[in-house]
Amino acid sequence: MHEELVERRRWISEDRFLHALNYCMLLPGPEAQQLAIYIGWLLHRTLGGLVAGTLFVLPAALLLFGLSWSYVVFGKVAWVSAAFYGLKPAVLAIVVVAVLRIGNKALKNRVMGSIALVAFVAIAWLKVPFPLIILFAGALGWAGERWAKDSFLVIQGHGSKAGKTSVRSAVLDDSAEIPGHARPSWGRSLRVIALGLILWWAPVAGLALWLGADHATVQQGLFFSKAAMVTFGGAYAVLPYVAQQAVEKYAWLGPTQMLDGLALAESTPGPLIIVLQFVGFLGAWNQPGPLSPLGSATLGSFITTWTTFVPCFLWIFLGAPYIERIRGNQRLNCMLSTITAAVVGVVLNLAVWFGLHLLMPQPGQFEVYSAVVAVVAFVGLQYRKWPMIPVILGSALLGMVYRWMTAG
Repeated sequence: MHEELVERRRWISEDRFLHALNYCMLLPGPEAQQLAIYIGWLLHRTLGGLVAGTLFVLPAALLLFGLSWSYVVFGKVAWVSAAFYGLKPAVLAIVVVAVLRIGNKALKNRVMGSIALVAFVAIAWLKVPFPLIILFAGALGWAGERWAKDSFLVIQGHGSKAGKTSVRSAVLDDSAEIPGHARPSWGRSLRVIALGLILWWAPVAGLALWLGADHATVQQGLFFSKAAMVTFGGAYAVLPYVAQQAVEKYAWLGPTQMLDGLALAESTPGPLIIVLQFVGFLGAWNQPGPLSPLGSATLGSFITTWTTFVPCFLWIFLGAPYIERIRGNQRLNCMLSTITAAVVGVVLNLAVWFGLHLLMPQPGQFEVYSAVVAVVAFVGLQYRKWPMIPVILGSALLGMVYRWMTAG
């Protein structure tokens, strides 16, 4: 997005892009889609935000629905199982690369490194809820700006690279006044809140009246609505929380299926958080109630996707006008720095969780093949800069060949 919007198309300046990104990283939910909504809204009002946010998600949602159906119908077919077997090591490598990339950006000093370590211990061993970790990190950054700003102001809000990407000025550059539609008002905020809440909760209420509050799709609507309000730090940070609840509490799917879903989501365009649709599909398929499995799964996919992404529009349309007024606020950026450091620890926990389930699926069993493929994929992604999609497809193909060769 940065390369396309800032460097090539020059739709928005570096400073404004980074300011929008910083705000989106402070929000619960998928920050990539929120950033698309923010920039679309900033450039072309509400319609621009709706178009940008919807088309950012829609292709992946449609494709993953088809892949989810294929998974439950053909998942036990030998070649499909072999493809998933090959995908999983690549997924592990991608998660590890994410840890390093986020860590390289966020852990610039001992303070940030310590926050990441505490977050890892808190979620991995102490089982502290993820929202509490984020709230504590944000509060620490808020206080740190006053007492030790040099240690806490790691992620700058803007200004570090302004004017270096191109001699051409952007459509919306740093010197441009705040657009008229981006100026906040109480009347506008109340209208956005009312309409946003109605759109968000109407489908959940409708399913509850139709199928009853105990149906899997209603429970998914409630759970993913809660997740939309408390899950910070992007897809890799959300997944440990969702996996724990979906697997252990609701029994919508198993740990291996969760990893399969992540592999499927990695193979689609769009945000990785779309994996939650796979969780909704499988959970409703496995617990259809009075509906057919496919009918229930279709509703589960819809309500999961709806309650995951619709709140993003509310957060942006409501908060972005106020954020535009405080570009360059250092206290806000200190909070961003500590939250991002905590997210590094959470993502590291995700890498460990995936690694244990992949490499040691049974006590005393070690998957040598998966370990080798994961290492090769990691080296290629991290040091050789291999594109992600060829790595995903190549790993799936390699898994099919390996299973064919060892079938006898």
